[in-house]
Amino acid sequence: MRNICFYFEIHLPVRLKRYRFFEIGQDHYYYDDYHSEEQVRYFVERSYLPANRIIADMIKSSNGKFKCSFSISGVTLELFEQYAPELIDSFKELSKTNCVEFLVEPYANSLASVFDIDEFEAQIKQHADKIEALFGQRPSVLRNSELIYSDEIAEKVYKMGYKTMLLDGAKHVMGWKSPNYMYNHAYKSGLKLLVRNNQFSDDITFRFSDYSWNEYPLTAEKYAFWMAQLPVEEEVVNIWMGYDVLGIVQNEATGIFEFFKALPYYVMENQMGFMLPSEAGKKLKSVGELSVSYPISWSGEGKDLTAWMGNDLQQEALNKLYGVGERVRLTVDRSLKHDWLYLQPADHFRFMSHSYAYGSNYESPYEAFINYMNVLADFLERVDAQYPTTIENEELNALLKTINNQEKEIVELQDTLKKLRTRKKKE
Repeated sequence: MRNICFYFEIHLPVRLKRYRFFEIGQDHYYYDDYHSEEQVRYFVERSYLPANRIIADMIKSSNGKFKCSFSISGVTLELFEQYAPELIDSFKELSKTNCVEFLVEPYANSLASVFDIDEFEAQIKQHADKIEALFGQRPSVLRNSELIYSDEIAEKVYKMGYKTMLLDGAKHVMGWKSPNYMYNHAYKSGLKLLVRNNQFSDDITFRFSDYSWNEYPLTAEKYAFWMAQLPVEEEVVNIWMGYDVLGIVQNEATGIFEFFKALPYYVMENQMGFMLPSEAGKKLKSVGELSVSYPISWSGEGKDLTAWMGNDLQQEALNKLYGVGERVRLTVDRSLKHDWLYLQPADHFRFMSHSYAYGSNYESPYEAFINYMNVLADFLERVDAQYPTTIENEELNALLKTINNQEKEIVELQDTLKKLRTRKKKE
């Protein structure tokens, strides 16, 4: 039976305040809390909360047949905890249905997988811990920021213990292949790959309310029928989009909520079902490998990283930021670690783009760059105060190795102590 795999992405940028050159060294708080709260409330009230209620109704009305997954960045979860705790409660209720799955991703929706693989691994663990603490689920499927994928990144993911990963169905990668199958990594066959069906996903995201589209209006009955007409051997249709499609990208007046409400009925009427990414990873067999030598994403026509690192401004900012990764990971300064995460979201660098700066609160990419670099200059001064750049990399690596060995030794001693206490209790 063919199954539909729905996945919704949720990430809101942490807004930086206007930070001027003369504030460097004087002001260590970088955030526009008013703008961040206003943004969170707008998305929560117009999209996320109403959409959660719709999802809950779909699960109930389908007797648990409807299923979907979410990938919510860690920094966004923190914003929700601060400004919209009712949304966290709503997701907790969805989690209890066992029809909703949470995926793991870099905590800060960062580009660490491209610039700092150790930071990438640390953020994946941090995010998995956050999801488990909030929703009682330990994620088993990984979705990288902006669906960034390459063979090299995926190899690291496999070594981290994940067996299923998501990627975009970029034309230059897929060629003649259909996205409606399970695939595997080019040389790590144990890593299964779910591929986004761009056509079916974009039919909802971009074309749903487009009066000029020859298929307008899109109804749930028509949409389900299209999927039912696919070749019988195609097992899974991966429909992935930003959650704000429900209520903002496609506002309530377009009928988007009614469309989703009706979808389970027509999907099941056409002898199809719904599947979570983790279920797909366990149940579906790979039909072959996919090779991706250079990183791809789900952005733009080229499906590349141009949106975040396509010009000199972006590359300068990224290189400066990730140049201090090793030093930041050595610190125990909580405020420094907090700022390190909040300076990494990909949005900061997208706002510096000449073509992809949607959602920016800056008048130009240059203004976004200057503001970010002023903040970063202050941050780098704080890092340098703790671990000066005069320390050679070899010395720094030796120090890092010592700290890691000490941490491992502490964990081993704690395990030994726990075993001794258990044995004593039994005696």
